[in-house]
Amino acid sequence: MILALLGKLHRHPAWIRWGLLGAGLLAAFGLPWVLYPPVAADILCWGLFAVAFDLLLGHAGLLSFGHAAFWGTSAYATGLIAIHSGLPFYAAVLGGAVAAALLALPIGFLAVRRSGIYFAMVTLAFAQMVYFIANQWGDVTGGENGLQGIPRDLPGVDLSDSFLYYYAALPVVLLGLTAAWRIVHSPFGRVVTAVRDNPARARALGYPADRYKLVVFAVSAFLSGLAGGLYAVNHGFASLQEVYWTTSGKVVVMTVLGGIGTLWGSLAGAAVIVRLEDWLSTAGFEETGLVTGGMFIVVVLLFRRGLWGTLTHALRVRTDSPAPDPKPHLEHDHDDTTQPVPS
Repeated sequence: MILALLGKLHRHPAWIRWGLLGAGLLAAFGLPWVLYPPVAADILCWGLFAVAFDLLLGHAGLLSFGHAAFWGTSAYATGLIAIHSGLPFYAAVLGGAVAAALLALPIGFLAVRRSGIYFAMVTLAFAQMVYFIANQWGDVTGGENGLQGIPRDLPGVDLSDSFLYYYAALPVVLLGLTAAWRIVHSPFGRVVTAVRDNPARARALGYPADRYKLVVFAVSAFLSGLAGGLYAVNHGFASLQEVYWTTSGKVVVMTVLGGIGTLWGSLAGAAVIVRLEDWLSTAGFEETGLVTGGMFIVVVLLFRRGLWGTLTHALRVRTDSPAPDPKPHLEHDHDDTTQPVPS
């Protein structure tokens, strides 16, 4: 998850880059030792979800209010596969992610033809349709009771221990984060950024802008599906909350809080929100939305680039600032021979 930061810090010595990579991996592997393991796993899931969303918002410029449809669809599909097939949870999560990507194709085909608020409203409308289907199709989804008893099957490993499940889920998250980083730094990702910045010019150069938008929309849905499937297995159930519009709003808050377009800022935003909600609920404070919403307002007003974006911008400004001139030019220092001769 530090790979993108390494790319930005290419001017620094190699030992700094490798040190940052080691620190990131150490933090990822040490998280369940300092936090309650299910909460640590939730941070992984929401972090991957937020990164997938930032791939769409920050790098393609498409604000979706319906990403809960992909997170929730994968949660239900993963649960159904795990319950009825007995396959390892890796296969179930992969199946859920594929289901989310397939759902994204028709939605994206219609949505990417719009932009701005119209794109956001189209995605929200489709997400509400998915919520209605999940609520009414009670024989499959469990309706208001949700889909319960999702197993954590993995041959040779007892994943009933949440500590072990965290380390079983970690490779999937790291692969998803690596895929997101690779996409952003690939020729495909640069074309997507060009389409975001100037779609008319991209079309003039021969790039099918809508097709690129559709592909990145489906990829974002697939990565969101990976996160949603892992989340469902972590909790052992999938509920209507997973496809409700507030879930879409929550991932937007995480992305903006961390920093739009930073990719890894979404991880920081997810960690802050999940940890804060857990701390407030443990303390018996019921209005968690009031606190998280207030913090979101403060960050938007004071840190326009988000937490991670503000930090990296400050480091970049400090690194790129020119060194002071050891021999500053003084206005009164001049060569008299260069002065015009008075008449």
